[in-house]
Amino acid sequence: MDYEALRAGLSQAVPFNVHLGLEVAEVGPGLGVVVLPEGDHLVNHVGSQHAGALFGAGEAASGAAFISAFAERLAEIRPLAKAASIDYTKIARGPITATGRLDGAEELLARLDTDGTVEFPVHVEMTDGEGNVVANMTVDWHVRKTA
Repeated sequence: MDYEALRAGLSQAVPFNVHLGLEVAEVGPGLGVVVLPEGDHLVNHVGSQHAGALFGAGEAASGAAFISAFAERLAEIRPLAKAASIDYTKIARGPITATGRLDGAEELLARLDTDGTVEFPVHVEMTDGEGNVVANMTVDWHVRKTA
């Protein structure tokens, strides 16, 4: 799998993520790392990263982790984020790195083959430039076969 090509494609694949200025920094097996930049258009009334921007970064990181795990099967599936929850744990200032991880992809792919659908969570941790955890997120994905 050419994860660098996948990373480059994901950087432009979702117009809303481009609007936020999200950078897909890394993609690997079950891993998605997205950077939310610092910018005046992304801050809230207290000068920290806006909750909606953090949510967008977390969702993008979860999507990158999921897509990297299912990359060989993308032509035959339809993924949808079904639900998400986020805990904001600390004031988020400066660029934020969102790291999504999906474990057990082989089992999920086997269930997809037998059931035609599969649901699973992707967990995301968001950190600031000093390594402080500023948010934790879980995105529940629903994937069904189309072919």
